[in-house]
Amino acid sequence: MITMLKRLAKCVKGYTRQTVLTPVFITLEVIIECIIPFITAQLVNTIERDQDMDTIFKFGFILIALAFGSLICGALSGHFCATATAGFARNLRRDLYYKVQDFSFANIDKFSTPSLVTRLTTDFTNVQQAFMMIIRIAVRAPLMLIFSLTMAFVMSGSLAFIYVGIVPLLAFGLFTIVHKVLPIFRRVFRKYDDLNESVQENVEGIRVVKSFVREDFETQKFKKASDEVMRGFRSAEKILALNNPLMQIAFNSGMLLVSLFATQLIVSTGGEALALGNGNYSMLIVYGVQMLSSMMMLSMIFTMVTMSVESAERITEVLNEKSTLTDPSSPVYQVPDGSIDFDDVSFKYSAAAEKNALSDITLHIRAGETIGIIGGTGSSKTSLVQLIPRLYDATEGTVKVGGIDVRDYDIETLRNEVSMVLQKNVLFSGTIKENLRWGDPNATDEELVRICKLACADEFIEGLPDGYDTYIERGGTNVSGGQKQRLCIARALLKKPKILILDDSTSAVDTKTDAMIRRAFREEIPGTTKLIIAQRISSVEDADRIIVMEGGRINAIGTHAQLLASNEIYREVYESQNRTGGDADEA
Repeated sequence: MITMLKRLAKCVKGYTRQTVLTPVFITLEVIIECIIPFITAQLVNTIERDQDMDTIFKFGFILIALAFGSLICGALSGHFCATATAGFARNLRRDLYYKVQDFSFANIDKFSTPSLVTRLTTDFTNVQQAFMMIIRIAVRAPLMLIFSLTMAFVMSGSLAFIYVGIVPLLAFGLFTIVHKVLPIFRRVFRKYDDLNESVQENVEGIRVVKSFVREDFETQKFKKASDEVMRGFRSAEKILALNNPLMQIAFNSGMLLVSLFATQLIVSTGGEALALGNGNYSMLIVYGVQMLSSMMMLSMIFTMVTMSVESAERITEVLNEKSTLTDPSSPVYQVPDGSIDFDDVSFKYSAAAEKNALSDITLHIRAGETIGIIGGTGSSKTSLVQLIPRLYDATEGTVKVGGIDVRDYDIETLRNEVSMVLQKNVLFSGTIKENLRWGDPNATDEELVRICKLACADEFIEGLPDGYDTYIERGGTNVSGGQKQRLCIARALLKKPKILILDDSTSAVDTKTDAMIRRAFREEIPGTTKLIIAQRISSVEDADRIIVMEGGRINAIGTHAQLLASNEIYREVYESQNRTGGDADEA
């Protein structure tokens, strides 16, 4: 808990003054509000004794001044609280976003995307609201309780002991409620992850859902996750609902007991107790209202903080997570060339995994060489190339680029020299130019055109109404799969990398365009090392060497002709594709 609070407290940086001034002005406001009933009692007693009007006016002016003072302190505390809360939220949101940006794929796999979404939305909102309540209401409520109780003793003596007895009983009841509710909220927020996962899968796979007419299935899956969240909140709210009747019982009991004992005191003393003044007795009830109202505010704080504790822990877990990929103490900032070496490499995605994704990989690739990679689904082709730009680190062995261990490089330097077009092509909302300039922010329009011609993307871009200024929807939903692939290839080429990795990134283009892209690579970037993962033999048959993967191991390496003659797996794939039309796209 202490570690969590320390970590979240760092987000107050830059807004410390406002965070401190908020409780300062709240304290002043509470003091004034507790003085007002005392002055009011004196005014009532003065009127009761038929004193002169000057005294009455004096107390009246004091009350007006105190009211204005309370108003000013309340307004200032509200202003500083709003500023501090907004600043805290800004810093926390920034820290969360930057932390996730620094995560490796392994870190993201650990949390899962739906869970991260929940932590950055629902959990974040809970913590923001809790911060606001802590620096304002959590300060106001206990101070009001303490000052009101003190003033009650000052004004009415023994009658104030009634509140001393009620407050601990009420506090015990509230503590019991919180103790019961906290475990329920912990379970509920974990269910939120399942709810977000259902929504994310349904939205991302909406075309598949509609193609297979599975809307009813997805609706039921969402309903199940939603119902689990609802049941959890309903269970918690049933317990939290006891807050209100508990407070009402305490409030009414307090008023009843004060009235009862005050009446008995007056009767037993034959009216002598009235010498204390009716104002004192009436204001004792006011202080009782203030005390019990502060307890109601505390119950509201307990409810919110109870919900936010689990959210705060989940957010802190993200903030304290260390990326599995870090720069060395003395990183290398220059990649000599595009040569790649795998020296007895093995890899698994999780330390708890029983089986390696890659085993005993030894491979040496010369700078400028074109390497094709073929293998069945699940043969770990993608896992192999992801080790090159350090998207993951090898579990055993060494991966080298330019003769230097990739773990010795500055990560940004290494990735600037390795362009990778992943299996899932991602375009961002913005114009084609803006998407392409992810590869090189300073690229000129002429260079964009040249690179797009190299990737065979210029032909369809020129046919668009706005050309290179055409707006791309989020995820590239307004362009075809083949067009997305060509834009992603062009974006990667703009980095002018020493190593270019194409992970099945021409599967959506026809064989003619595929051949044109490969020919352009040979002619325009001969010095760039090219690794091409493909399902089609025709996409890699003219590579310098072809790697056949099977079960996370290298089954064979050779040219197209050598593998046809000596490798059964390669020959079977080749013959099956030729029987079905040769270059049919399996993707």
